[in-house]
Amino acid sequence: MSASKPSSKKPAPRGTGTAAKPSGPRSASASGPGARSSASRPAGAPSTGPSSRRQAAPTSSAPAAYVPRTPAPPEPWSDEDLERLQSLLDEVAQRSEPLDVSMLDGFLVGVILQPRPVALSAWWPWVLDSEEGQAPAGVDAQALLQLVQRRFTELRQAIADRQWFDPWVFELDEEASPSDTVLPWVAGFALATDVFPGLMGLDESQLTEPLAQLYMHLDPDDLEDADALLEEIESLEPPEELDEAVESLVRASLLLADVSLPQAAPRPAGRGGPRSGGPRSGGPRSGGPHSGGPGRGPSPRGRR
Repeated sequence: MSASKPSSKKPAPRGTGTAAKPSGPRSASASGPGARSSASRPAGAPSTGPSSRRQAAPTSSAPAAYVPRTPAPPEPWSDEDLERLQSLLDEVAQRSEPLDVSMLDGFLVGVILQPRPVALSAWWPWVLDSEEGQAPAGVDAQALLQLVQRRFTELRQAIADRQWFDPWVFELDEEASPSDTVLPWVAGFALATDVFPGLMGLDESQLTEPLAQLYMHLDPDDLEDADALLEEIESLEPPEELDEAVESLVRASLLLADVSLPQAAPRPAGRGGPRSGGPRSGGPRSGGPHSGGPGRGPSPRGRR
């Protein structure tokens, strides 16, 4: 889909807000079998031979029931964590033009959605320098890398499981529209798809709808010769609430994952009845400060 190349210019920072704090189920654990008690022969009791020895009651040799452990939930991001992340990015900003926190989040999603894995060595320099992708010399970014990799792993797992994630979108002043508020996140996503064009090279007919839900927040002049995409965007109504705009980011990301990272089809049911496993639903669940409630399905809203 080479025609759809949005501008990846980094917007100016617009403000700060409350960070999303992802949560997950606690891991389950099973207790081991209890100790068995044994009775000793009373003192002075006559000894008996093998033929007359009383047999002990048989004990079950069946193994204890296996209780599967759920994956450990991602560690919630505190305000201090995000402040530390932004502080480390600010240190890099003295020598280059790094991504800010919201752009970083969208950028990571854009990298994860590539049909082929992108090496850390390829995408990491763009975090440090969003203009040229050249890591500045003399910068010790190890602490920053650890935090970024933590978020990358968290997002990758949520997308692989087709589960809700809380985009790092920060509320601005009261005059800012929902589109203005999510614009930095979308700009980071657009940068990733511009630098790594694998996603855009997939079937255009499958990409148009979810991309329109993201790129509707960009200036139409930033979309080069993307007639089908612009037509789809024209059919959408801009979100009136921030919750709706943020939910759309997640829904569009999971729809794109269905195209670039398809899940294996469920196995057919056996003779004994329907199989209880299978992939999870691709719709987002409710959650997060800007979740907007349960997912309303993948179809974009048309004009009223």
